[in-house]
Parts: sequence; C-alpha cells; structure tokens
Amino acid sequence: MKTVGMMLALALSLVAQQPDNTKVNQRDQKSGALTADQQGNSKADVERTAAIRKAILDHKGLSTYGGNVKVITLNGNVTLRGPVRDAAERDLIAGLASGIAGKANVKNDLEIAPKK
Repeated sequence: MKTVGMMLALALSLVAQQPDNTKVNQRDQKSGALTADQQGNSKADVERTAAIRKAILDHKGLSTYGGNVKVITLNGNVTLRGPVRDAAERDLIAGLASGIAGKANVKNDLEIAPKK
C-alpha cells in the first residue's frame, strides 16, 4: 500500500511539472490555425512531413524546443508550429523545410519561447 501511495505522489508531482499550454491550445482553436490533427494523409504529404522531420532530427545543436516543432503538411503545403529557442533556430528550421518543400510551400508559424 505504501508503494501505491508513493507512486501516486510521484505521478501527481510529474503532472504538476508539466507546462500549461491552455492558452496556446485555445489560440489554436480560435484562429483557424492548422493543427497536427489536420495533417494530410496522402502519400506525398506524409512523405514530405517525414523528410522534414528527419532533417530536423538529424540537425545537431537544436534545442529541445527545436527538435519538437510540429510539421504539418496538407495538400503539399507545410506549416511549422511551436516554440523555438531563438530567431536563428526559427530560421534554420524554416530553411530545412524550405529546402525540401520549396520556400513558397512553407508557412513558418514558429514562435520564440520566452526566456526562463
């Protein structure tokens, strides 16, 4: 019983440490912005997203934010969403995506995360 209590306490402490994305989630719903659940299912869209995701993950030196950006492709158009460390990282990720999808097909909605 003591072990169950300790596990529950640990789980609650981990939940308390999670960032609160309520405002971001509300913003995404109101603005009509593309979200990850709207990813295209065509073979071309899935392959384009996978290629961009691979380029991002293969790039050394990105922050945890940068490695976790959302890449959403719908009808050949790519949207990048989420926080990044700074403007240089934002531009680097947009450049990686543009190199694969073409600059005209990439919408860069990456945001610079606030300093802690």
